[in-house]
Parts: sequence; C-alpha cells; structure tokens
Amino acid sequence: MERLEAFTDISIRRACGFVGLGAATVMISLSFDPALAFRTGADIAALLAAGLALSAWRAPRRNMRHTEVYAMLRGAGVPRNWLSAEVNRRQIAHVLRARLAWHAERVALLAVALWAVALILWLLRPG
Repeated sequence: MERLEAFTDISIRRACGFVGLGAATVMISLSFDPALAFRTGADIAALLAAGLALSAWRAPRRNMRHTEVYAMLRGAGVPRNWLSAEVNRRQIAHVLRARLAWHAERVALLAVALWAVALILWLLRPG
C-alpha cells in the first residue's frame, strides 16, 4: 500500500511540477507588474486545483490500466496477476482518488495565498 501511494504521489507531483514550471515562467514574464504576476499565478493554480479535483472525481470510473500509476507498478515488478484482479484495480482507483483530492486541496490553498499576496500588492501599489 505504501508503494502504491508513493507511485501515485510521484505521478501527481510530476504533473504538478510541469504546471508549476509553466506558471513560474508566466509569472516571471509578468514581473513588471507584481500584482498581475501573482494574480496570474493564482489563476493558474486554481485551474490546476480544479483539474486535480475533476481527475479525483473521475478516478473510480477510469480504466486503471491506462494510468501512469499502473505503468509504474508494472515497471516495478508487481506481479501481473495482482494488477489484473478487479479488487486491486479498485484499490488503485481509491488511492488515486484520495491522493488527487489531497493534492487538489493543497494547490487550492496555494491559489488562495497567491491571491492574497496579489491583493496586498495591489493595495500597496503607488499612485
């Protein structure tokens, strides 16, 4: 079970890392207006949180054989008969849903924090 959660977290964090890299690039390109940069970062984080929440909602209905977690488990040497059992596929779906929801909650908190920073910067703007 710990191995399954570890692989699930790796998969989710890899995707979040790529989105974070893109968001950081956009925020740096908007650094001429810090309030706008933080607001844009917050918007991207909110979209990511919504995408993670949607993926968590869809996880129990997905075919687990088409997920990165399933491929990682197969590559780690988990026996094929374990992966093919319906009970174990439901277990993978349950863990995937729980971890996606956990990550969505954390990203949503990040979005709120970025919006708060953007608001403070907007209020402190000279002029």
